[in-house]
Amino acid sequence: MKDLICDEFQNTVGDLLIRHHSVVDVLSKLSESACRVNRAVIKSVTDCGCVSIQAEKIEIPDHLESVAELKACLDSHLRGEMCVHCNEVVMGELGKLLFYTAALCNVLDINLYDVFIKEHKKSQALGFFNMT
Repeated sequence: MKDLICDEFQNTVGDLLIRHHSVVDVLSKLSESACRVNRAVIKSVTDCGCVSIQAEKIEIPDHLESVAELKACLDSHLRGEMCVHCNEVVMGELGKLLFYTAALCNVLDINLYDVFIKEHKKSQALGFFNMT
């Protein structure tokens, strides 16, 4: 069922994308979309203030006995919770990013669901060593 939703989304993108059909156009729109996601997150900090960033060097002890202990040392540096408005804006920008990702898959004749499955299998197989 999930592959049908992904395929349907990719097909819809293919039907809608007329103006930016060149691979050059799609690549530039994909890049622009990624920047807009970054900008939306940044605006939630600088304009709205619903979240803040408190970044500092992450100290990792020399003697860790488990991955769980390592995870306990990690920090996203994000403080607070995005408000409903900022969440909607970020989700909208992420949607556009997915749209142009699907568009690039269409131009390159790649099935988006296959990309998800391949990355999922790689992540499962490599586990914590999958740091790309």
